[in-house]
Amino acid sequence: MSNTIGVIGLGVMGSSIALNMASKGEQVAIYNYTRDLTDQLVKNHEDEQIRPYYDVESFVQSLQSPRKIFLMVTAGAVVDTVISSLVPYLELGDIIMDGGNSNYEDTARRYDELKSKGIDYLGIGVSGGEEGALKGPSLMPGGEKEVYEKVAPILTKIAAQVEGDPCCVYIGPKGAGHFVKMVHNGIEYADMQLIAEAYTFLRRKLHIPLHEIADIFEEWNQGELKSYLIEITADILRKKDEKTGLPLVDLILDKTGQNGTGKWTSIQAIDNGIPVSIITESLFARYLSHAKEERIYAGTVLAGPEIAENDLEKKVWIEHVRQALYMGKICAYAQGFTQYKMTSELNDWNLPLKDISLIFRGGCIIRAEFLNTISKAYAAQATTANLLVAPYFVGKTKDYQVGLRKVIAESVMSGMSFPALSASLTYYDSYRTGQSSANLLQAQRDYFGAHTYERTDVKGSFHTDWK
Repeated sequence: MSNTIGVIGLGVMGSSIALNMASKGEQVAIYNYTRDLTDQLVKNHEDEQIRPYYDVESFVQSLQSPRKIFLMVTAGAVVDTVISSLVPYLELGDIIMDGGNSNYEDTARRYDELKSKGIDYLGIGVSGGEEGALKGPSLMPGGEKEVYEKVAPILTKIAAQVEGDPCCVYIGPKGAGHFVKMVHNGIEYADMQLIAEAYTFLRRKLHIPLHEIADIFEEWNQGELKSYLIEITADILRKKDEKTGLPLVDLILDKTGQNGTGKWTSIQAIDNGIPVSIITESLFARYLSHAKEERIYAGTVLAGPEIAENDLEKKVWIEHVRQALYMGKICAYAQGFTQYKMTSELNDWNLPLKDISLIFRGGCIIRAEFLNTISKAYAAQATTANLLVAPYFVGKTKDYQVGLRKVIAESVMSGMSFPALSASLTYYDSYRTGQSSANLLQAQRDYFGAHTYERTDVKGSFHTDWK
């Protein structure tokens, strides 16, 4: 019997995807550039419906026509190299799917190049990490809809399932799937930074013991903040180091990595005039974390506020922090979905915002109860300009913006840096400001560069001799 699908790239994610497919009844051909990972996977899973191949030609020839090949290799030049190795053995109508974290513009380019050769190409955003890939990820396929429908029976089967629905939906043409995954990762950066700042306030300002903070996060996870990231934060705060018995989080160096997708999110937004300040501040916070030695030295020479001990009522302030975190989350998702909306309009993609929020509910890192509310907002008004003005969020921000203001004010007076929470409040206040200071900026631009300006009382463009 020939294989129904092939997987190339057998690292953690690729191996997990292959096992997921096999567990759902697919006969899976596997291939890796180095044979050690292939042998390891087969050895550890001898009873699975997996067949190893050690050269590209035999791998391709083993697949049912039209051939379906799923790539899980490192983004960038490696993807192009793998595609080049496959093309000589492929036929018209064969399908390549890239499940890695490729830049969506690279995906669009590859789509065009392969289309000219008669080979179909899908860029598929995959979220959920190792566990999600194995048990059911969130999938974001982009490309031709007719091509997606040929592989949909497999993709919807291996995706996470929520209330009987697969966390997989057709996103849009060419690179749309990888674009949605890219911004998903940007939202993830913001969500993680917001949680870290809430934790920092609880610990350093309210002086709550670590085990009690874990209890607080666990309690929050029973309510409207329920999410994967809140859940794992409670687990992390409880974890003890096996050697020292100390909280493991206290032994981890405060230098954060990033895989590029957060940076791409900010760059794309800047290039297209889309405000994603919370995502970008979260990215910059990661960059600044790498200046560890500089930060240590700066702490010895740069002045901060002289803070007298103040008695903050713990229960009241825990609620302020909860509200601030939820408020920040609303603003971060509002920015991410605005980026989806504006880019969709720029490219005529018609991104299904209601469905995108639903497929994020399972498998992926940002899965949360909150996403049901976002989906309902777009179901009620598909053309909503910004989630902040959706009726549910209007009510929530009215109630919670005070908590955010109190936390930010207290952190500023204490010399504590909360870039994501601060950016959330700035974005909220800027968005609700009908009359901004941009008129002065435009006057300055006209003064020194004759850039002209528009008037509030007369239509047209104007220039003034300011001297």
